[in-house]
Amino acid sequence: MAYAELHCYSNFSFLKGASHPEELVEEAARLGYQALAITDECSLAGVVRAHMAARQHPLKLIIGSEFITVEGIQFIALAPHRAAYGQLAAFISRARRRSHKGEYELAIKDIKNNLTECLIIWLPGSQHCAYQNPIQQQFLNAIDSPCWIAIEHHLNGHEEMLMQQREQLAQQLQLPTVACGNVHMHCKTRKPLQDALTAIRLNTNIHSSGFNLHANSERYLRDITTINKLYHPAAITATLSIAEQCRFSLDELSYEYPKEIVPPGLTAQQYLRQLVESGVQQRWPEGETRHVRSLIEKELTIINELRYEYYFLTVYDIVQFARSVNILCQGRGSAANSAVCFCLFITEVDPEKSHLLFERFVSKERNEPPDIDVDFEHERREEVIQFIYRKYGRQRAAITATVITYRMKSAIRDIGKALGFDISLIEQLSQSIAWWDKRDQFPQRLQELGIDISNPAIQQFCSLVNKILGFPRHLSQHVGGFIISSGPLDQLVPIENAAMKDRTLVQWDKDDIEALGLLKIDVLALGMLSAIRKCFDYIQAIRGQQWAMSTLPQEDPATYQMLQRGDSVGVFQVESRAQMAM
Repeated sequence: MAYAELHCYSNFSFLKGASHPEELVEEAARLGYQALAITDECSLAGVVRAHMAARQHPLKLIIGSEFITVEGIQFIALAPHRAAYGQLAAFISRARRRSHKGEYELAIKDIKNNLTECLIIWLPGSQHCAYQNPIQQQFLNAIDSPCWIAIEHHLNGHEEMLMQQREQLAQQLQLPTVACGNVHMHCKTRKPLQDALTAIRLNTNIHSSGFNLHANSERYLRDITTINKLYHPAAITATLSIAEQCRFSLDELSYEYPKEIVPPGLTAQQYLRQLVESGVQQRWPEGETRHVRSLIEKELTIINELRYEYYFLTVYDIVQFARSVNILCQGRGSAANSAVCFCLFITEVDPEKSHLLFERFVSKERNEPPDIDVDFEHERREEVIQFIYRKYGRQRAAITATVITYRMKSAIRDIGKALGFDISLIEQLSQSIAWWDKRDQFPQRLQELGIDISNPAIQQFCSLVNKILGFPRHLSQHVGGFIISSGPLDQLVPIENAAMKDRTLVQWDKDDIEALGLLKIDVLALGMLSAIRKCFDYIQAIRGQQWAMSTLPQEDPATYQMLQRGDSVGVFQVESRAQMAM
């Protein structure tokens, strides 16, 4: 009998799951599963990676999430269609936004009317299995959607009573049961790493973790023959019935930029053309050359064909705000190749005086979204960020995430502590590693310290360090990448609080966003722009001269002489030793 796994943690349930989303998808496909649900706890952070992996395999990916309420009720919500996915993302956002970074808070009352489109799998603990238990009744009254009770068999000798209680409760409540694996890893050999992750999460070592560790290695993707032996046919059939109802794919997500940036009565194409023509008159008051005009027309045609007008207009709106409050800003990167960006005063690179390819910035052939990096004075960038939040609201604007992963030194420290190594030894091991060392050089470094690498404890240490490298540790905020949407952003991706005050971020990083074809705007901070602003202010105060980026003299001989001498300490992009030596 075929099977679909509906309860599975990836390593984006930070320090709980012991496998990457891609590993889980590949193994489920290899085993012949009909479907796999990624159900990280109050998170959709790993689903894009699972989605991209599932594209390469004949496996249905189901999007879901697990939750534990403050009353101790544990349940899974699955998204069968787009409306349900929007509910799920918004539900996660509410639970995350009311709590500190990395945490969530959820009560049974929050479920009412908020997950009506989702499918619910309930995992009642023994304390909630008594018929007509008050908390149980409160939960059942809160859910307005189909519900199953999960049956899980991990052969640990302690759960048989609980499973019997769940079966009995299902009969009393006339609810169907469904087989679930409570999967934490794609293969059972990850059990030592899963134990180490548990110890790290609990800030202890494996030897002191006791019953917090799983009793055996059965929480992995088991072969279908084993599953058919463990579960009764009706519970297995229920997994396939649920999987059949879940037809949502992340490919269905559509993204629209905010519409209010275009004045009434104009299309985005007309408004962009209007702004560009106004910029042409300001940039070339005596008239542009034929070459410049051909560049502008070519770029506007490509922008229109790819429907990127709203992207350019959104960046223009942010830059205009900054200029209106005298915040120095400057577009850079491949955007400097654009005549349209020059006419919108996003960049200051004159296309008349340079011969740069626009196709490096936007190209139909590459099928990649444009990426305009705009630097702002580092002392005043927060004003720009808060302007974005004020204008679009925190439901429509958020910073993209950065996934902080384990590197060699952090892996050595955390695995060493989890194994109960002496702190002084851990520090010695960590300090022996250089950032340029490759993974296979680690045993050599241990030998140089006089450590016997044939010792079983050291071999286990090395193995776990290698396995945890690249594992996500937590989410942090991107240096300045923003997503701004036309409708509620939390219908697209969950939003949570950042560590910094008054900052919110989405649960996907820039690679996830690009993989789904979404567009971000980079609002970056640059100390050199603050220095230039202060220089302008000093020159005006002392000499009475007013300068701007656009009026700075070009090809200044004294500047080139300083660069030739390597006198560029503190000058952005030309301050490294390699560039000084050129």
